[in-house]
Amino acid sequence: MSAPNRDPSGACANNPRILAANLVNDVLLDGVSLTQSLANLRRLAPDGLAAAQSLAYGALRNAGRLRLYLDLLCDRPLKPLALSGHLLVGLHELEAGETPAYAVVNEAVAGAAARYPQARGFVNAVLRNYQRRRAELEAAATLDPVARWNLPLWWLERLQTQYPDDWEAIAAAQDRHPPMTLRVNRRRGSVCEYLAKLTQAGIEARQNGDASLTLLRPVAVGMLPGFFDGLVSVQDLGAQFAAPCLGGAAGMRVLDACAAPGGKTGHLLELHDLDLVALDSDADRLTRVRENLDRLGLSATLRVGDAGDPEAWWDGRAFDRILLDAPCTASGVVRRHPDGKWLKRPEDLQHMARQQRRLMDALWPLLKPAGTMLYATCSLFHEENADQVAAFLARHPDASSEAVAGTRAGQLLPSWEMDGFFYARFLKA
Repeated sequence: MSAPNRDPSGACANNPRILAANLVNDVLLDGVSLTQSLANLRRLAPDGLAAAQSLAYGALRNAGRLRLYLDLLCDRPLKPLALSGHLLVGLHELEAGETPAYAVVNEAVAGAAARYPQARGFVNAVLRNYQRRRAELEAAATLDPVARWNLPLWWLERLQTQYPDDWEAIAAAQDRHPPMTLRVNRRRGSVCEYLAKLTQAGIEARQNGDASLTLLRPVAVGMLPGFFDGLVSVQDLGAQFAAPCLGGAAGMRVLDACAAPGGKTGHLLELHDLDLVALDSDADRLTRVRENLDRLGLSATLRVGDAGDPEAWWDGRAFDRILLDAPCTASGVVRRHPDGKWLKRPEDLQHMARQQRRLMDALWPLLKPAGTMLYATCSLFHEENADQVAAFLARHPDASSEAVAGTRAGQLLPSWEMDGFFYARFLKA
C-alpha cells in the first residue's frame, strides 16, 4: 500500500502530477510495484489516473538519469524524502519538453506545496536550476553508467558479461518507449483486412508478422476498430512467438500454466480448436483470462491452482502440449514495466530460478509421451534461461530440446519492435 504520508485519497487525489509523484515514491522509496500501486488507486477511482500513469512510467523509465540530476541539483538531503517524487516527475516533464516549462514548474511547485507548503521555494529553485544547468547535467549523465543507460549497475554488469557483443544495443532498446503491437484474430479476419480497417480509422501501422501489426503511434484500445468485438488483441511481437512455437492440432489437450492475463491463451485458441486448461494461482488474475476469452469469443477450462502442486488441481488426464510461461525477473520487458529494474535485486535471480525448476519438474510428468512442453520467460538472464534448459535436460533423461526458429538459441533480444523473451521446446521420449 502507499505510505500514509502519500495517501492519494485527499483533496488533491485527482491531480495527475500528485498521483504520479505518489506512484514514483511507492516504487523508489517503498519498494511497491506499479501494479499494486495502480490497483490501490483504481479502487479509489481517481480521475486523471491515465495521465498520472504516463508521467510515472516516464519518470521511472528514466529514473537512473533523473536521480543523478536530482543529486547534483540538491545541496542538502531531501526532507521529506517524499519530495523526490514531485521533483523527479517535474524533471521528467522538463526533459521531455512536451509541456511548456513554466507550466511544468508551476504545477510541480503547487503539487508539492499542497502537502508540504514549506517546500514551495525549494522545489521551484531545483527545477529552475535544472533549466539553467541542463547541458552540464546531461554531460555528467553520459559519464555515469546508471544514468546513461537507466539501469542498475548490477544489471548492466550482468548484461555486459552475458552479452558482451550486444549489451549496448539491449540497454538502448530497453531505454525506449515500447511499441504498440497487435495480434489479429485470424478466426475473425486477415491481417490485410484489419490493416485496411486501421487505415480507414486514420491509424498508421505496418505488418511485422503472420498475424501482427505494429502501430506507428500508440492509441487507446477503444480506438482500435473491432477491439471489443474480438477482432484484435494487444500483444508484443516477442510474446506472439509462444503459441506457434508450442504447436498443436485440433482436439489436443493443452495446459497453459501460469496463464494470466491470457494473451497466450487466446492466441493458442485462435490457432486451433483445443481442449485447453488455463491455470493460474491467482483467482483475480484468472478473471482477466475469462474476460479476454469472452471478448475473443473463445472458451477454455479455467482452474485456480499452483502449477507446482498438480495434485491439488489435476484430474489425472495427461496433456499433449504444455505451455509454462514461468514467473521470472521480467528483465526483458522493463520498458513496459519500468518499476521492475529498480525493484529487482541480484538475489531475486536465484529465487526465481528455484521457482522455475520446481514448476518445470512438477509439470513434466503431466505430459504425454511424444508430447511437447514449451518453457517461456520474458527474461534476458542466463540463470533463468539457458542455464535452466541445461539443468532440466540433465535431470530428465526422457527429455530432449528442439531449436526454436527465429531465435538465438531460444533467446529473443529486445529491439525497437519487440521485447526480450526466451523459449525452449522440450520433447518427451
